[in-house]
Amino acid sequence: MADQPSVTAHADVSVLSGDPTPSGQAAVRRNFPKQGEPIIRQVNWIGLKALYMKEVRRFFKVQTQTIWAPAITTLLFLVIFTLAMGRGSRIVLGVNFATFVAPGLIVMGMMQNAFANASFTFLSGKMQGTIIDLLMPPLSEAELMIAMIGASVSRAILVGFAIGAAMLLWPGVSLAMAHPWAVVWFGLMGSILLSLLGLLSSIWADKFDQSALVTNFVIAPLSMLSGTFYVINNLAPAFQIVSRVNPFFYIISGFRFGFLGRSDIGDDTLAVLHGALGIGLLNVVLAAITYAVLKSGWKLKS
Repeated sequence: MADQPSVTAHADVSVLSGDPTPSGQAAVRRNFPKQGEPIIRQVNWIGLKALYMKEVRRFFKVQTQTIWAPAITTLLFLVIFTLAMGRGSRIVLGVNFATFVAPGLIVMGMMQNAFANASFTFLSGKMQGTIIDLLMPPLSEAELMIAMIGASVSRAILVGFAIGAAMLLWPGVSLAMAHPWAVVWFGLMGSILLSLLGLLSSIWADKFDQSALVTNFVIAPLSMLSGTFYVINNLAPAFQIVSRVNPFFYIISGFRFGFLGRSDIGDDTLAVLHGALGIGLLNVVLAAITYAVLKSGWKLKS
């Protein structure tokens, strides 16, 4: 009986040291699955959450630059355009100009920051030589894409709240919501759309100059020509057609509809619903393209 503890300790040591005795092999079989048997059978929730939190913490460490600075910049847009239009003397869609332009500026800030966040991830990994840290973990292409897009949308939502809070400081701005569903839907769809575009941009670009090219020559023009500061009915018929081809127009006008209850998409709620479904379908198609590009490993695994 006195020797029993030492025998037990010896057995434990033999198991830990890989002793090929029958007792040691049985212990190993109990602790590890058979060779070739998958441990993660469906979704790697732990890995997905870890990557999502990594991306959120990355932009949250510099929140002055990533969240609060866009709020101040967008507020300056509101102040300058409101003063240029004569403050409360100009009425657009039944409200003063400041209330008209505020929703468009909020969702535009959300979209631009969603793009900025998503377009940084892969590109920074390429530039710094750390892209392997994203490709080696046991995450599928869908899990990788969902984590990155989720982090970008989280940043967009935080920026949206920050911009909205800043705009309430300017007199004459009302952010009362007539249709909350439209605010949520178009805000999320716009953020997801720009996150997907940013992810594709970061896969394609090999340096920051190429990413800036997409921002300056694609995203910025589409944002400015989307009806953020005007109603497209004031444009010539040819330019109205161009505006209606721009998906940013439906996002900004639909988001504005959620606050004002009026929109230049159409004369009734049905037209806005059609725009909402169209943006949702566009996101599905763009997500499929992004997944296929990630699956191929183009410019990532070469």
